[in-house]
Amino acid sequence: MNTILKFMIVLLLSSCTKDDNSAPETSLGSNMLLIGNSFFRPYAEKLDEMAIDAGFVNHNSTIVNRGGENGRAINFWNDSTSEEHNLIKLNLDQGNVDFFGMTSGHDSNNRIEGFKAWIEYALQNNPNITVFISLAPFDFPNGDLDSNRPDWDTFAAENNFSSIQEMFNAYINDIVHNEIVDQLRIEFPSTRIFTIPTGWATFNLYQMQIDGLLLDQIDMFGSSASSIFVDSKGHQGDIVKKTGGLVWLNSIYNVDLSAFNYQTGFNTDLHEIAKQITDSHDSNYK
Repeated sequence: MNTILKFMIVLLLSSCTKDDNSAPETSLGSNMLLIGNSFFRPYAEKLDEMAIDAGFVNHNSTIVNRGGENGRAINFWNDSTSEEHNLIKLNLDQGNVDFFGMTSGHDSNNRIEGFKAWIEYALQNNPNITVFISLAPFDFPNGDLDSNRPDWDTFAAENNFSSIQEMFNAYINDIVHNEIVDQLRIEFPSTRIFTIPTGWATFNLYQMQIDGLLLDQIDMFGSSASSIFVDSKGHQGDIVKKTGGLVWLNSIYNVDLSAFNYQTGFNTDLHEIAKQITDSHDSNYK
C-alpha cells in the first residue's frame, strides 16, 4: 500500500471516530487569538506552555490583554482607536485564526453586543473559526470597601444563594449560557461557540483550602507560589493558574488529563481537579 493511500485511510478513520460535539483536534496545534484581562491571560499563557508539552508543536497564540473592564469584548470593540483594537483586527484580517477566545465579562444592558461585533468581524476572513468564552470567577473574595463590595459569602446571601459556588453556577447557566451563548448561536448558526469553565479552578481550590483538603501548604492570600489569591482583587496564585491551564488544555485540545504527565510542582492532584471540572461542564457548551 503506498504512502498516500495509507495517509488517506488514517484521515478517514480519524474523522469517523471523532465526536461531533468535541473540540477540533489536531496533532499539530491551532492558531489562536485570545483577548481578555488578568482573569483570562494567565490561562492563555499556561495553555501556550502546556500545549507544547502535550505535543501540539505548532500551537500558536496571540494574546491581547487589558486590565479589568477594559479587557471585555465590548470594551475592546468600542475603543476603536486603541492599539489593542487594531491588533485584534490585524490578526483577524490575516484569515488564519482557528480559535477566537474572549473573557465572559459583558455589558449588562446588551450582553451579546461585544461578542457579536467581534464574531461578525472575525467571520469575514475566518469563516471556519471556533469561538469560546472563558468563564471568569467573581472578584474580591474578601470584599472591597472602596467599591462597597461584600465578601463572597455575603455577596451570595444577598442574592439568595447558599454559597458563592451556587451563585457562580447560576451565573454560568442563566446568564452566560442562556443569555449570551444561546443567543450568539442563533445569530451565528454555522459557527461553533463553546465555553471554558475556568472559574471553577478558583472556586474549587478556594473551598479545598477552607476544608483542609489540599496536599500542599497553601495560604488563602500571599505569594503566587503558595497561595490561592495574590491580592484582595482575587488575582490567581500559581496553583489556580495551573489548574485553569489544564482546564483550557482539555477544553480546547481534548487532552486526556489523566494521561497527561505535565509536572505542576504541587502535591495536590491538579490534573484530577481539572478533570472533574471539565467532566462536570454542561456537554451542550463543550
